[in-house]
Amino acid sequence: MIDPDFAHRFAADWIDAWNRHDLDAILAHYADDFTMHSPLIAQFAGMSSGRLSGKGAVGAYWAEALRRLPQLHFHLLHVFCGVDSLLLHYQGARGPAAEWFEFGPDGRVIQAAAHYAA
Repeated sequence: MIDPDFAHRFAADWIDAWNRHDLDAILAHYADDFTMHSPLIAQFAGMSSGRLSGKGAVGAYWAEALRRLPQLHFHLLHVFCGVDSLLLHYQGARGPAAEWFEFGPDGRVIQAAAHYAA
């Protein structure tokens, strides 16, 4: 089970890393071989699957996103706990967003999926 204290610490650290545009701090939350799902991957990275795997591929994609969006800032709205996952609801650069994270036994993200308001 995801402990609420862990969930809130993760959320605060994750939001802070993104707001500082600190790619190393962002990637520190993730396992080396994690998979990221996002409709923006299809849109901006040209991957029709909307999926990237591994810190190298996702890190390069996020580095470009941070370069393109110097005003990027997230505001945390809600934290939802699951069994081995959590969901963050936040206000992002493009409006409301929710991101789902599945955690491995070491407490790092093994899979994540971003969702954006339609």
